[in-house]
Amino acid sequence: MDQQRIRNFCIVAHIDHGKSTLADRFLELTHAVSERQMRDQYLDRMDLERERGITIKAQAVRLRHETGGVEYELNLIDTPGHVDFTYEVSRSLAACEGAILLVDAAQGIEAQTLANYHLAKDAGLAIVPAVNKTDLPQANPDEVAAELAELVEVDPADVFRLSAKTGAGTAELLDAVISRVPPPSGDAGGPLRALIFDSSYDTYRGVVAYVRVVDGEIPGRSRILLMSSKVRSESEEVGVFAAEATPVPSLTAGDVGYLIIGVKDVSLAKVGDTVTLIDRPAARPLPGYREPKPMVWSGLFPAEGTDYPLLRDALDKLKLSDAALVYEPESSRALGFGFRCGFLGLLHMDIVKERLEREFGLEVIATAPNVEFRVIRGTEVISVHNPSEMPQPGTYDYVEEPYVVATVVTPSSYLGAVMELCQQRRGSLQDLRYLSPERAEIHYLLPLAEIIFDFFDQLKSRTRGYASLDYEHWGYERSDLVRVDVLLQSEPVDAFSSVVHREKAYAYGRAMTARLRELIPRQLFEVAIQAAIGNKIIARETVRAKRKDVLAKCYGGDITRKRKLLEKQKEGKRRMRRVGRVDVPQEAFIAALRLDREPEGVKK
Repeated sequence: MDQQRIRNFCIVAHIDHGKSTLADRFLELTHAVSERQMRDQYLDRMDLERERGITIKAQAVRLRHETGGVEYELNLIDTPGHVDFTYEVSRSLAACEGAILLVDAAQGIEAQTLANYHLAKDAGLAIVPAVNKTDLPQANPDEVAAELAELVEVDPADVFRLSAKTGAGTAELLDAVISRVPPPSGDAGGPLRALIFDSSYDTYRGVVAYVRVVDGEIPGRSRILLMSSKVRSESEEVGVFAAEATPVPSLTAGDVGYLIIGVKDVSLAKVGDTVTLIDRPAARPLPGYREPKPMVWSGLFPAEGTDYPLLRDALDKLKLSDAALVYEPESSRALGFGFRCGFLGLLHMDIVKERLEREFGLEVIATAPNVEFRVIRGTEVISVHNPSEMPQPGTYDYVEEPYVVATVVTPSSYLGAVMELCQQRRGSLQDLRYLSPERAEIHYLLPLAEIIFDFFDQLKSRTRGYASLDYEHWGYERSDLVRVDVLLQSEPVDAFSSVVHREKAYAYGRAMTARLRELIPRQLFEVAIQAAIGNKIIARETVRAKRKDVLAKCYGGDITRKRKLLEKQKEGKRRMRRVGRVDVPQEAFIAALRLDREPEGVKK
């Protein structure tokens, strides 16, 4: 199709503002999916997405729509809305020329609305503002449209009002996409340059790359070169998502589709790479992506040690469809061989863990999440991902921890509660402005370690669910951090080590030892559970020994016989305590490291 009749666009919005529902209406309006096949959240392919009601993976689909007697080809990409999946959004924007910025008419502009707007603006996209859910009783479309118009710098009359649930206004919005979003501007006759913006793995056919063709044409079977990784291969098939994967003879400049590369090694095809033809290569590759920076680190270990190779293969394949996942091998004396994984946030970590269990049938143990610290020793800077790698106190100069700029959008009536929460988490106020008399936007500088656990839950609780949160990495600041070790019989257990602020170290140590006292089964000797900072013990609990009645067989006779038996038992317990080994059952590790049950009494 002529490039002038192609439109590539995506839908960006805050979580739960109706992106997937609007995509469903577009599919129905353009008859891309038959009524028999249609279902809610059609583009959300994973069961996990349907159960949670969120979009995790960006999905592309080709639509055909006629307006003014002319048929247009529309390539739509539905994007996630949660802050943990911002990287998915940034990659989708690189494959588009325009974006629909969607806002809930009842909730108004939220934190992710602002973040996604700035991402789209920085990418140079044409932005079509729209207010959704106008059919709700509590909707205030005129006020929200005025807020959105001020943000996008257009007239309020140019903001579309629609209801994705009922379909009202969706046809007009699709027509506006055609009129406002520019067509692709690639060189159709030039050397092939296609950007890989996503990928997946097929057991039988290998790596499937999702591509946006910028210049040239790619036939179904051709000899291709991946310019960044220097991989040469013969492609097996090209196709489009209309709405299911459909093979086509070729993809030309401006098209969005898929390419079966013809390789099985998942590490060869990287997201952000440029595909060109070996016979007529491009002079230079397309600009790729800024590599995602993990915000949260956690250890993933197989519950069964023999599953380690399976876990490695599963992470390799998961990396294909989740380019933000970072991992490296590590070993633990307590949990064996596993991987230290970097995630964009706690939800991202939870999703990866659940996908490993569902899609690959693995039982995985995740250690307590932590952030990356910098240990400064003279001119040397050491990055610490694992608390057990933190040097002992006195062997370094100081420690730096990552800070984020958090954007909170809240009703004005809850402003005091939000500021109090941020101050408790060692935050410092950057600025405060009012979006309207009823809504305020606050920027706080906060330690990342203080917000990765329950900050969002506390924020929702204190504002009755009305506040929203977005954050981005700011840099590193010097902090008074210490490593708290947990010792069993004076032996440190690396899986339970944690780096916390000195003010909260004692509370953490008391809570962790108290929990382990409940979880570790009683032995024939006393088990000492201690929390320590360096060589200083800050908390202790004791698992009492099992009692065995050695006097049961001793009836009558002199008291010295009983005393002799008791002394023999006492000596045996002393010897056992000295050489005995404490086995912590797997269930105790899982229970102690569970995220949904943080140690009581700890202010995180």
